[in-house]
Amino acid sequence: MNQPAHQFASDNYSGICSEALDYLQAANVGDAPAYGNDEWTQRVADKFRELFETDCEVFFVFNGTAANSLSLSALCQSYHSVICHETAHIETDECGGPEFASNGSKLLLAKGELGKLDPTDVERLIIRRCDIHYPKPKVVSVTQATELGTLYTVDELHALRELADRHGLKIHMDGARFANAVVALSQTPADLTWRAGVDVLCLGGTKNGMAVGEAIVFFDKALATDFAYRCKQAGQLASKMRFIAAPWLGLLETGAWLRNARQANAMAAYLAERLKRFPGVRLMFPPQANSVFLELPESTVGALRARGWLFYTFIGVGGVRLMCSWNTTPQAVDQFVDDLAHSLA
Repeated sequence: MNQPAHQFASDNYSGICSEALDYLQAANVGDAPAYGNDEWTQRVADKFRELFETDCEVFFVFNGTAANSLSLSALCQSYHSVICHETAHIETDECGGPEFASNGSKLLLAKGELGKLDPTDVERLIIRRCDIHYPKPKVVSVTQATELGTLYTVDELHALRELADRHGLKIHMDGARFANAVVALSQTPADLTWRAGVDVLCLGGTKNGMAVGEAIVFFDKALATDFAYRCKQAGQLASKMRFIAAPWLGLLETGAWLRNARQANAMAAYLAERLKRFPGVRLMFPPQANSVFLELPESTVGALRARGWLFYTFIGVGGVRLMCSWNTTPQAVDQFVDDLAHSLA
C-alpha cells in the first residue's frame, strides 16, 4: 500500500505504540470471559485506582465522543444544561452527541481567553435565568488540554470548583489529551482531577498510542450508578473488553502513557521554536501541550498541501493547527519547516 502523506493533522492519525500492541497480543493468547469479566479489565481498573490514588469507578468505551456524551448524560437530566467553552470539542466536533445521549440537555457556551473557561462568564450563564422556562445549569465541562493546545492550571481548576460548589454544579473533564497536560504541568493525575474538584474524567487512549478505547473515571462513585447499563444501551459495551483493557494496561504499567505524551509535547515545542525564525508566521496561542496554531497565507497553505502535508484549518478559531503525536520525529518537524520555507518563498 502507498505510504500516507506527511501529516501534522491529528494524533488520531498515528499508529499503535509498541507497549500497547505488546499487551494486546498477550491478551490474544487463549480465551477469556467477555464483557469486562476478564483479568485484564480488572487489573487495569485497579491500576487506574492506584494511578489516581483513590477508589474510583472505571468504564471503557470505544471513542471520545461516546465517553463525553455518556458521562455527561449520567450527570444531567434532559432539562439540564452543560456549560462549556465555545471551542470545546463537545460543542464543535461531536455532532450533538451529548445532547443526543442525554435526551436533550443543552450546551451553554461560555467565553474565555486561550480556550479556557472564564469563571466570570460561567457564572453569568449560571445566574442569567432561574425560571422554569430555562434549562437548569447542572455541569461545568472543562477540556484538558484545551482545543487550542493550552492548559488549565491547578489554581484555575480550583476556582471553577469553588464556583461550581456555590451553585451546586458538577464538573466534567474532557481529557482526550490529559496525559499531555500531566507531563506539561508536572502535576499528579490526582492533583489535576479529583483533588481539584473534578467529578468525572474522560481519559483519552486513542491519541496516546492506542488503536481504540477511552476510559471514563468517576471520582464521585455515586454518579456511576447504573452507568454500565447506559454503556450497554448505547452500544459501547465491548464483548471482548480485554482488547481495550490490555493496551491500557500496557500504557500504564510501562509508563508509556507519559513517555508518549512527553514526546508529543517536545515535538510541538521544537516545532514552535523553529517557526519563530519566520517573520511572516505568527503563533496564535502559546504551545503548552502537543499542538501549534499559526497564521499562514492561503497561498502557503495550498503550497504545503501540494507537497503532501496534511493538517487542519477549521479547528479552534481559524489558522492552521499542527498536531504532534507520540511518534512525531524531529526529522518530520525539520522537513515541514524546510517545506514551509520554500512555500513562503
